[in-house]
Amino acid sequence: MAEKIIMKNMGKPGYTGSLEDYEAAGGYTALRKALKEMSPDEIIEEVKKSGLRGRGGAGFPTGVKWGFIPKDSPKPRYVLNNADEGEPGTFKDRAIMNHDPHLTIEGTIIAAYAIKSNVSYIYIRGEFVKEAKILEQAITEAEEAGFLGENILGSGFNHRMYVHRGAGSYICGEETGLIESLEGKRGWSRIRPPFPAIEGVFGCPTIVNNTETLANIPFIINNGSTAFASIGVERGTGTKVFCVSGHVKKPGLYEFPMGIPLRELIYEHAGGIRNDNKLKAVIPGGVSMPVLTADEIDVKMDFDSLIKIGSHLGSAGVIVMDETVCMVNACLNLAKFYSHESCGKCTPCREGMPWMKMIIDRIEHGKGTMNDIDLLLEITYNIEGRTICAFGEAGAWPVRAFVKKFRDEFEAHVKHKKCVFAA
Repeated sequence: MAEKIIMKNMGKPGYTGSLEDYEAAGGYTALRKALKEMSPDEIIEEVKKSGLRGRGGAGFPTGVKWGFIPKDSPKPRYVLNNADEGEPGTFKDRAIMNHDPHLTIEGTIIAAYAIKSNVSYIYIRGEFVKEAKILEQAITEAEEAGFLGENILGSGFNHRMYVHRGAGSYICGEETGLIESLEGKRGWSRIRPPFPAIEGVFGCPTIVNNTETLANIPFIINNGSTAFASIGVERGTGTKVFCVSGHVKKPGLYEFPMGIPLRELIYEHAGGIRNDNKLKAVIPGGVSMPVLTADEIDVKMDFDSLIKIGSHLGSAGVIVMDETVCMVNACLNLAKFYSHESCGKCTPCREGMPWMKMIIDRIEHGKGTMNDIDLLLEITYNIEGRTICAFGEAGAWPVRAFVKKFRDEFEAHVKHKKCVFAA
């Protein structure tokens, strides 16, 4: 098994995440190498060759995104570290900020150097009060040590970093909604083009990367793109931090090379199903990704493998459900979330999400009809692809998968006029 990249320091006896501990573990050697031995273009090329793809959900190639920044723009450039982490079932970024904050800070500084940015922001979820304080302290430590500020390590590169706390809106995890919020506006997604790399925060070229994504950068710079690309699978290089929750014996964070089989992750590493019950379903990438049945877990946990069977890796929030779960009730739970979190800008989301919640609620409570089941599917197709951002898909895909894969439970609720599945 390959070495850990993100969680290498987590759990070490006596490791506190302080600058002293981070440097003792080899921290900031990548920044020194980047500033003294590499040009910005060389860094971008190295990240491209590594195959690193975004760890926030979309899986877009990181180096390619950095390369979109226009070379000749006279405007300031910005790096935004997306630490909003509002996807239910996902808690990896919070752990990084808690236990090894300098790892993502170092990656952010290197990214800033690569695109010639003098200011970056860590946009953190409003509920993460403790983590915001940890990051602010870590930034102060980095400034005092000369890793942030003017003429960093004598390189002539200047950079300042700030923590910006959000207000608890799921939509602000979407990069343009994040940018709007950072500018002090309502968290609404923007119509694209222009894309953030051309016109982002304050109308300037901007790169938005997830916290875990940026935490991989020091490894790539220290060890080279070939070392990173040798881990995982083709088009899914490096390791991934999997957030395993639900009905397993050992829930928690697990870092493995991309492409680990889902069955192995659940049964060998997370200890199997709680109380030795039967597995019923698994959501592989946070609640916005289509659910898998127990018969579909012989799949590799990487971007392409999950897409082939109709789901997505997303944020790798693995939610395990055993035989005691009512799938209509589980579907209602996530429909309530998306109904509440819709920003309301696009009609399909604003009207469709509450409509789906209402229909699922009446099915769950024995008041639905058989026509309601087909109506749910129709609504999902009328939402998908008709919204400014991916929130529409995030709410439509899981509902559609629940209805298609567990239709018998929806029909039983209608037939018996009550739930007969929950233990």
